[in-house]
Amino acid sequence: MSKAFTKETDGDEDDGAEPQGLPPGTKNYIRPQGYQALKDELNHLSRTERPKVVEVVSWAAGNGDRSENGDYLYGKKRLREIDRRIRFLTKRLESAHVVDSSLQKNRDQVFFGATVTYANARDEEITVTIVGVDEADLEKGLISWISPVARALLKATEGDLVAVRTPTGIETIEIVAIAYEG
Repeated sequence: MSKAFTKETDGDEDDGAEPQGLPPGTKNYIRPQGYQALKDELNHLSRTERPKVVEVVSWAAGNGDRSENGDYLYGKKRLREIDRRIRFLTKRLESAHVVDSSLQKNRDQVFFGATVTYANARDEEITVTIVGVDEADLEKGLISWISPVARALLKATEGDLVAVRTPTGIETIEIVAIAYEG
């Protein structure tokens, strides 16, 4: 079959499945600040960036031949990227379950939103905060609640030894401290 009659995609198809990064059937937990960050990004894209790009594309379309018009071609591509991100953010916000860790009553155990300091086998102390999938940023010490380390830490208490499955095997870590905001 001729390539002219096949549909080419650049990976932006939306299959309507579970939001990216979440195991099927799990809830999309998120902290209030993470939820607000997603809302702010959605607002910026919808009200600021998209209208600017639409204006550029409209201007470029009025210049005649669109096949060799870089402003038009780039603008259309950027619009697709913005629209894809807007759809993604909208789905994430709709499926979000906001969890305020400052309301956690049992502060002796590790739950979503906890900041945990643990010691690994090399006696290095590492501090992480267990957050939602959309908030995870390892450089800032924010790990997703579905990560292997977070899953091992959940429901543990200070002084517990927990086993974490790593690519190199099972590693035992000791919980040094547990803290919650507020």
